[in-house]
Amino acid sequence: MIFVASGGIAVADDGSGDPAAVKQTETGEWLDKEGSPTYKINGDSVDWYTYSGYRRYHSDCHVCHGPDGMGSTYAPALKDSLKTMSYADFLGVVASGRKNISTAAENVMPAFGDNPNVACYMDDLYVYLRARSNEAWGRARPGKHEDKNAAYTKNEDSCMGKK
Repeated sequence: MIFVASGGIAVADDGSGDPAAVKQTETGEWLDKEGSPTYKINGDSVDWYTYSGYRRYHSDCHVCHGPDGMGSTYAPALKDSLKTMSYADFLGVVASGRKNISTAAENVMPAFGDNPNVACYMDDLYVYLRARSNEAWGRARPGKHEDKNAAYTKNEDSCMGKK
């Protein structure tokens, strides 16, 4: 699995901790002081992982969770969920799914742990949604982004089963 991150400006305290980037790994991912993936945004340019997360979110998640993490009539706004959800909880829900049943409704999040188009990019998704949650990035496709580096590509190919 690829672990993705990018660093940025700390805004309000989101439930997942201070999002400020303090360390960059060899694959180009940014980590916060707790070691969780985070975003790195400089003006109108984002790190590779925020950009990849935007692309992956709009490929696999927006159908249920709405454009830009804003939610829908049957799935929560992930932009808001990440204000109280930790990185570990996010990974668990995406990999294993979740079922919420109440007297008014039944909501089911399918498990994506076996889907490489999601599982290989969980960190990318987390980073993008974390940037949205902290309002570090708005409702627009990033126009400028860092390039994907060779170490990221190697991890991606391995996760996707390419030799």
